[in-house]
Parts: sequence; C-alpha cells; structure tokens
Amino acid sequence: MRKVLYTAAVLVFSMGFVHAQSGRDIAEKMDSVDRPADMASNSTLVLTNARGKTQEKTIRSLSAEDNSRQIIWFLAPARDKGVAFLKIEHSDAEDDMLLWLPAFKKVRRIKSSQKGESFMGSDMSYEDMTSRELSEYSYELLGEETLDGRLCWLLLSIPDEAVESSYSRIVSWVEKSSALPLKEEFYDRAGTLFKRKTIVYKRVESYVLPSEIFMEDLQNGSSTRLSITEQEVDKGYGEDVFQEKNLSRRPM
Repeated sequence: MRKVLYTAAVLVFSMGFVHAQSGRDIAEKMDSVDRPADMASNSTLVLTNARGKTQEKTIRSLSAEDNSRQIIWFLAPARDKGVAFLKIEHSDAEDDMLLWLPAFKKVRRIKSSQKGESFMGSDMSYEDMTSRELSEYSYELLGEETLDGRLCWLLLSIPDEAVESSYSRIVSWVEKSSALPLKEEFYDRAGTLFKRKTIVYKRVESYVLPSEIFMEDLQNGSSTRLSITEQEVDKGYGEDVFQEKNLSRRPM
C-alpha cells in the first residue's frame, strides 16, 4: 500500500511539474488573446492633478495590426482641437511617433529617448502608448493572487538591457480565465513604485476589449482616466489611413 501511495504521489508531482506555468508561458498566453484586425473608438480622457483639479479631453482613435498602427485626433477642448498623434511600431527599427501641432503648423517627431515623456499632459507616457514586444522582456511567475474575486497570475516582466524603458520592472495581475491584465504596477529605474494601472473590460462583438483604463502616478499624486465610449471593430482600415498626411485631416 505504501508503495502504491508513493508511486501515485510521484505521478501527481510529475504531472504538476510538466504542466507548471512559467512566466514566459503566461506572457505568451497574453500575447495570443484574440484581438480585432482594427478598431475605431471615441474616448474621453479625464486628467486629475495632485490638487484634485480636473480637465477633460475628447479623442477619436483608429488602430490596426494589434494596435501597432494608431492615429488619434483630439476633438476637445478648444486649445487641443486639431492636435493629432500617429504611431507606427516596427519590430526591427525605431518606432515612428509623430505629433501634429496645428497652432505651429508643424509635426513633432518623438524620439525613442523621449518616450518617457507625458502624452498630452496625461499620466500615460509615449512608452505607455506602445506595445511591449514579447521578446524584449524576461518573465517570472511570482505566484497567484485573487483580485476583486478573480484568480490571477502575478507576472513580473523585466525589460532587456537593450530596451530603452522608463521602467525597471512591471508586475501584472493577469486573470487566469481570460489571460488579460486587470492591474499593472510600474517601477522606475531606481526600483521605486512609480505608476499603477487598472483596466476594465467589456465585450464588443466576439472580443473582450478595454472600456476604461485608470493610470495613477503614485509619486506625484496625479491620475488619468480613459473612458472608451464607442468601439467599432474589423472595419477594414488599410495602411493608407495611418499616414502623416492624415494628421491634419478631419477624423473618420
């Protein structure tokens, strides 16, 4: 009987070991979540400073290819109306990031060394606007934790030394059932907790997409809430949409 129990215990342990999830496994699950080919959305940005004063911005966004191509037009308030942003990510070259400033009738090119700067006064940086390449990070599964009643993997992501990042590491609460991040904490280059992001999702046709993103700067006390009010998916936007000439044109 003892031999049978021992054999069964070894078998259970071996099966658990074979099927154990690694940090890389979790990152790959997140990367493989089904996403639309393209998306159009209307959104509201609410910026709140450390003193509690708020300002609201309205935007129109088109994106494609898993958000590696994106164009954003600012519709309000009046001082921001006409400002536009174009992003085209590249796997083998520096990303193209262009900001159209109608008051100066010029385009500002965002360099990789400037990606840590605030995007339009928000708590989201230009880096936060870009995708994280799976191959540019190392991963560690820190354990499991329940967040708002949902069982999550706790995933640590560390950028490779060659990556120009404002962050030394990112900890993500990844819901097991969906492989979607519900919360992320970002640490600055000194290793101090810098920002916290929480994400709320909703179903749009066959996809589960963010409907609200809340970013807090824990060092200066400000925050930004992005509320996505309308979303249309798989509309067939081609590469011709994501061009510099469209920055100064009216949104679709």
